[in-house]
Amino acid sequence: MRWMRVFFWITDVGFILYWAVTALELIPPQYLYSDYSNPILVAWNWSFMPLDLLISFTGLYSMLLQKRGREAWRMWALISLVLTFCSGLQAISYWAIRLEFDLAWWIPNVYLLLYPLCFIPLLLRRQAVR
Repeated sequence: MRWMRVFFWITDVGFILYWAVTALELIPPQYLYSDYSNPILVAWNWSFMPLDLLISFTGLYSMLLQKRGREAWRMWALISLVLTFCSGLQAISYWAIRLEFDLAWWIPNVYLLLYPLCFIPLLLRRQAVR
C-alpha cells in the first residue's frame, strides 16, 4: 500500500494545485483545451471541481487515518479511488465523444482512469479477507 500513498499524494495535491492554478488563470492559453473560451466548456470544466476536491479530501483523509492506525482508512481510500476513476472516465468520455485527442489532456485523465484499477482490487481483497 506504500505505492498507493505515492499515487494519492500526486493525485490529491495535483487536483488542489490544478484548481488553484485554474482559478488564478495561470495556465497559458496555448495549453488550454480547444474552445476554452466557450462558456459551456468553461462550465463543464468547473463542474469537475467539486468532484476533484472531494477526491482530494477523501484521499488525504484516508492517509491521515492510516497514519493514525484507524481501519476506516480503507473505506475512505476506496471512496477516493472510485471517485478518481469516475473523474477520469467522465473526462475521457467527453474528449472521445468530441473526437479530440490532445495528449496534454488525455494523459492526465487516462492516469486518473487507470491507476485506481491497480488498487481497488487490493483494497477489496484485503477487506474480504477481514
